[in-house]
Amino acid sequence: MAKNLKAKWEKFYDDTKGHLDYPDYSMYRLMNYTASKHLNNISYNYYGTKKTYYEFLKQIDEAARSLLALGVKHKDIVSICMPNTPEGIIAFYAVNKIGAVANMIHPLSAENELLYFIKESKSEYIITVDFVFPKINKIIDKTKLKKCITVSVADSMPVYLKTTYQLATVYKSRLPKSDKRMSWKEFIKLGHTYTKEVDDDFKGKDLAVILYSGGTTGTPKGVKLTNLNLVASAMQSFEHVADLKEGDTVLAILPIFHGFGLNVCINTVQYFGGTSILIPQFSAKTFDKLLKKYRPNAIIGVPTLFEALIKNKNLDNFDLSFVRCVISGGDSLSVELKRKVDDFLEKHHSPTKVREGYGLTECGGASCFTPHNCYREGSIGIPYPDMYYKIVAKDSEKEVAPMEEGEIVISGPTVMDGYLNNRKETKKTLRKHKDGHIWLHTGDLGFMDNDGFIYFKNRLKRLIVSSGYCLYPQYIENIIDSHPAVLMSCVIGIPHPYKVEVAKAFIVLKDKKDANEETLNSIKELCEKNISKYSWPYEYEFRDELPKTLIGKVAYNVLIHEEEMKNRGRKFEKQDELLEQVEDESHSEDILDKLEEEKSAEPSKKAKKPSKKSKDK
Repeated sequence: MAKNLKAKWEKFYDDTKGHLDYPDYSMYRLMNYTASKHLNNISYNYYGTKKTYYEFLKQIDEAARSLLALGVKHKDIVSICMPNTPEGIIAFYAVNKIGAVANMIHPLSAENELLYFIKESKSEYIITVDFVFPKINKIIDKTKLKKCITVSVADSMPVYLKTTYQLATVYKSRLPKSDKRMSWKEFIKLGHTYTKEVDDDFKGKDLAVILYSGGTTGTPKGVKLTNLNLVASAMQSFEHVADLKEGDTVLAILPIFHGFGLNVCINTVQYFGGTSILIPQFSAKTFDKLLKKYRPNAIIGVPTLFEALIKNKNLDNFDLSFVRCVISGGDSLSVELKRKVDDFLEKHHSPTKVREGYGLTECGGASCFTPHNCYREGSIGIPYPDMYYKIVAKDSEKEVAPMEEGEIVISGPTVMDGYLNNRKETKKTLRKHKDGHIWLHTGDLGFMDNDGFIYFKNRLKRLIVSSGYCLYPQYIENIIDSHPAVLMSCVIGIPHPYKVEVAKAFIVLKDKKDANEETLNSIKELCEKNISKYSWPYEYEFRDELPKTLIGKVAYNVLIHEEEMKNRGRKFEKQDELLEQVEDESHSEDILDKLEEEKSAEPSKKAKKPSKKSKDK
């Protein structure tokens, strides 16, 4: 137990251990050790392609040898730009096995963002989904990349689905030629030539992964997590959730480049011997098909996913008794939405209620969770085993009294090693208090009750959370302000019926005469080139001026208030039409559903080529 730290919430752990023993080795070693106890269990399921733990470990070993054959060494950084596919998790564990560092990148990152993530990490190798390669190819000469391994989402599909999918998407599958590109198949074949012994004896202190977060300032930063951070996160999550057991299936919708997705949906599941049902792209419209096809024991997602669940009319009268664990994280779950989800689960015969978690990328994802048999309205639960929370006065280390609002700070074995190449921000965020412990200052406001339950209230830092993804207003503003016609801009979050919040940009031009469609389209093009698709402003508005504070700063809270007044009482019509799904240019959940439906209806009939309406809108 950590010295001088109080855990008044321990009495609510029930059968949960308050303290765990963390082995001093890598995340791969932990998974390998536990996998040896259930080698015949199914490790992952990808559109019906199932691999046992024995087969998965062999795949990891092959990829590890291929990395070594390429020349990757201990502490080298390998970028992984993948959705939830087998190759994505194989690559992650293979990189970890050889003591290298996985630099996780969102596949929908804009061209300049890819350049930033690759250069910032000094990556010499990248493993990426194929539709990202055209963007990488444009910037590759500005990086130190020696080789780019491309993967199709179809590579691990069952034969029937792979063939029809490739036919359906052939018109957009051609990749630019490059001597720096090799396919996943070529990559794996390369490993067969590597005959040396693979050293996988790496320790908890070794850096394991870089995930990206906005930190306290809202500018994307690489969060450095060690093996100990990952090992502790997996062990704590399994211990505290308590609803899961060996052999259980978990719907892995949250992406592997997201701390919550990687550590809970993959690492934790692989640690306890469950099955990760890999979903590379989620569609609210087809959520019912996922549940009916896979019958998962656990659903882990963001609040918008659960809104989609209760609105899906195709689940009327469907028995969900197989769902024994429902977890919400990534954003605040409103009391009202929790009530609706709990009511939905009860009416559909599920024996569980939705449980809420809280955490940050900077502490490995989740670090606080609702106890198994004790829910307090509005609370995000109690800290994980060995994790310590306290509430301090803003810009200080002074702990405030119970029920008094202040900044949430966290200490424990999952707290990050620091920010990549950013000592100033690391020093600002990780602070050594008088008790001798390092505390992560979250930038989130909340309070703690007398029993140690935590209540999240608001954010000190500017942040927009849209469908569980963090959007950073300052970052978007910097892009918009770089446009030659723009004087200044301000970005805020506005309500959205499905995504909860989306970005809106208020723009002041240098010359009012430029306030026309041509200028607007030019600004949109700039955003689309430099900002990830999920961060694009949903609305743009030209203003003659922006409201200012007494000291001359943009008063973004005034704009937020204006939007709230404007939207008060406003009803969104045809909400079902607004349940947008994010579709990339390489694959579509709709295509896959259509192909599977055609197979079951007419096995001998070939799938027709989909219309171009399935492209991005």
